[in-house]
Amino acid sequence: MTNPFYKYSLLTGFVCLIGAAISWFSNASNYNGPFLITGLLLIALGMRGYEKLKAFSYPTVIFAMVGIGMFYSQYLVQAGDFKFSKLILPLLQLIMFGMGTTMKAKDFLGILKAPRAVIIGLCCQFTIMPFLGFGIASMFNFPPEIAAGLILIGSSPSGLASNVMALIAKANVALSITITTFATLLAPLMTPLLMNWLGGQYIEIDFWKMMWDIIQIVILPIGVGFIINQFFEKFANALRQYLPLISMIGISLIILVITATGRDSLLNVGWLLLLAVLMHNIGGYILGYGAAKLLKMPEQDCRTVAIEVGLQNGGLASGLASQMGKIATVGLAPVLFSSIMNITGSILAGWWGREKNGQAAKDKGQ
Repeated sequence: MTNPFYKYSLLTGFVCLIGAAISWFSNASNYNGPFLITGLLLIALGMRGYEKLKAFSYPTVIFAMVGIGMFYSQYLVQAGDFKFSKLILPLLQLIMFGMGTTMKAKDFLGILKAPRAVIIGLCCQFTIMPFLGFGIASMFNFPPEIAAGLILIGSSPSGLASNVMALIAKANVALSITITTFATLLAPLMTPLLMNWLGGQYIEIDFWKMMWDIIQIVILPIGVGFIINQFFEKFANALRQYLPLISMIGISLIILVITATGRDSLLNVGWLLLLAVLMHNIGGYILGYGAAKLLKMPEQDCRTVAIEVGLQNGGLASGLASQMGKIATVGLAPVLFSSIMNITGSILAGWWGREKNGQAAKDKGQ
């Protein structure tokens, strides 16, 4: 039986959202932010008490962070001479270090077990999303730096979220981990290459600088985490108890800072950009799954490719936007993408995982 505390949290949260709607329609703008943010946080807390809703708790917190960034941006851009955007790089490195502590040597041998599936997944990863992002950016005719942000998130590799979603969806988790690992290792070459090719018409791209930025943000921290996991496994196991929470807090802070910094640009293109990012994300799932089906991959592997293509490393894209000095514009699409993909990914993975033939698909993949 669900603890009444969670039930009351949900009910109170929805009452706060109704209060936010009433204050918005009545032009009582001073109450919009507090009602909206409190409502989202209470709903996120309430969701923790329900097994079917638990997966949506963290995405709801992310939307609350976006709300805080929008309503209280004046406090979140800088304090004195210190700009909070300087925190993004070390936070990302910490998150990537955590990813490294989950890696083992056998993850790199996955390509030997299923080379065709891994190659198909990587090809889909670095073709579908970059070109889809370019097409959507062109269709919406966004300002150059906003358009470049869509291409940047499309040119980024998949992240750890895809591995979790693959597990929930009864997909091929081993394949998911292998694709994520190799996509991440290829990112220093592929992301600058694709950005230079597709995004170069929108903003100036320094190929070698972007490559070095990715090495600093991703490869070096993951390498340190991997070495610790290989040679100091007990220490790595102890760290892993805390790193998931630290990663979630880190991502929340990054989204908070980027939203606050890009508030004005977001107000100008907010709803259109939200629609474009949603199309990009869902299009990734559909095209990834469709490509895998056309190539006659097993159902379990088709789900894996769809998830790997549709879920991108928004943190890396945000970090690169920050390193470019364009966090308020190029960084917006990655932030929105990170928020939306957690919700759509949870829905898709949950739906696949609950299918009556889900176990059959899993057995077939084996």
